[in-house]
Amino acid sequence: MRSPSPATSIDLTTRNKIARRLLPFLFTLFVIAFLDRVNVSYAALEMTHDLNFSDRVFGFGSGVFFLGYLLFEIPGCLIVERWSARKWFSRIMVTWGLITVLMAFIRTPMHFYTVRILLGVAEAGFFPGILVYLTHWFRSEDRAKACAIFMIAIPVANIIGSPLGGWLLGVHWLAIQGWRWLFIVEGIPAIAFGFITLFYLTDWPREARWLSPEEQRWITTELEQEALAKKAVRSYKIWEALLQPTVIQLTFIYFFAVSSIYSLSIWLPTFLKRASGMSNFAVTMLSIIPYVAVLFAMLFNGWHSDRTNERRWHTAIPLILGVIAFSLTILAGSHFWFAFACLIVASSANAFLPSFWPVPSAFLGESAAAASIGLINSIGNLGSLVTPSVIGYFLDKTHSFTPGFLYVIASLLVAIFLMLTLRMRPADSPA
Repeated sequence: MRSPSPATSIDLTTRNKIARRLLPFLFTLFVIAFLDRVNVSYAALEMTHDLNFSDRVFGFGSGVFFLGYLLFEIPGCLIVERWSARKWFSRIMVTWGLITVLMAFIRTPMHFYTVRILLGVAEAGFFPGILVYLTHWFRSEDRAKACAIFMIAIPVANIIGSPLGGWLLGVHWLAIQGWRWLFIVEGIPAIAFGFITLFYLTDWPREARWLSPEEQRWITTELEQEALAKKAVRSYKIWEALLQPTVIQLTFIYFFAVSSIYSLSIWLPTFLKRASGMSNFAVTMLSIIPYVAVLFAMLFNGWHSDRTNERRWHTAIPLILGVIAFSLTILAGSHFWFAFACLIVASSANAFLPSFWPVPSAFLGESAAAASIGLINSIGNLGSLVTPSVIGYFLDKTHSFTPGFLYVIASLLVAIFLMLTLRMRPADSPA
């Protein structure tokens, strides 16, 4: 990975202009996306009772969302790289907004599974596609910060979604349950922003009328030089990149690490409700606190990772803290507030994301990196199918979160080991 270049006037002006133009909008899109992905966790406070869903049904239905990713992530990333990011993101948002509204009309477990799979198919390619899109605009030394600003949408979506979900659960407009209105109300913004995206985003710097010709040339030259430097080490074809041991290892790291993140997002409101006996609104308000901690942890970790140009430990340390926090949550037993404090720390394991995602594009060329990011995200996110299902299964069997949390701890330990043993360069590059 090359050293950061000295700052110049055109350097700072162009980087700031790009960041101000793109990052707030991409952040907003991901808030909407993640809200539509995890709103089922708040709906579950009433939906599972109304529809008589068991914990196993809810856990599997929450995670089955990621089956759609398996088929469409890699093609979606290549579409962003080779065709048009703005057109692809626009299509994604309109379709996932419509399917989110469709969630309001489910009646049976099979309805639940089917709509969640369709939602995954509709959204496939969005998150990794934006990671690829960032490589069109940000140099390698700026990407962890850019990823952090983009990915704090994860905690912000929950900070917004918690009180909104708590309020909507209490309404009964037109004699329709509140959890159904939750899906309707939260699906509409995706449709609206899908059309806005088509006109607001720009695919490439050379097409950006909001940059001066000099600024266009500067960022294009910087990114071309970065690409040439990677090709000087080795230029990978797509199929070669997907078979690289480093890419395969990154895929497994993400599989085991993301398990804790998604499972906690899905099960946190249910855990707080059962452990405290509080009202739905109180539970949703309490759910805000862990995500405030996540927000600051992600921003700091992304900033510090770029400042030090270090990725390995900035990825591993948040996961290590997650292991400690989940272990203490188990030991907390019936001490609710201590367990809640531990889950706040456990949530901060999300901070591994900004330093993890710049790794593939640090040593792979454009299309190879795009395909690899799609592979890592699609296969890796299957962990988000497995872990919520495991927790739901053990909840049905034991009526306890402890076995599920033990599985999360084991997954995180595997991810930590794989990250700390990862070769950060291609096998044939200089040491």
